[in-house]
Amino acid sequence: MKILQLESTREFSANAMKRFFLVEDSPNFKIINFNLDAGVTFPVHSHDLDGELSIQILEGEGFFLGADGAKLPAAAGDILISEIREPHGVEATTRMRLLVTITPPI
Repeated sequence: MKILQLESTREFSANAMKRFFLVEDSPNFKIINFNLDAGVTFPVHSHDLDGELSIQILEGEGFFLGADGAKLPAAAGDILISEIREPHGVEATTRMRLLVTITPPI
């Protein structure tokens, strides 16, 4: 078993996104914490692989972004689940913390 303290990764950089790899040594999944300053966009992208991902909003507000300009409201407690091939991204309107899980890991 392993316990991770998410408060220890609560760091922000002005006008930027910070990334913390929480679990990257598992053959089954990867967990990453992204912290976006207000106004920062994690650009829409996709991966040419089979698998799924989840993006959980830990704090803050903004939008989940998708293909063809899709823009869905996102706030603390919301979770986006999609195929990893499906275009995905996030736009922060306030400081925002994300927990991303990818399976299988890429």
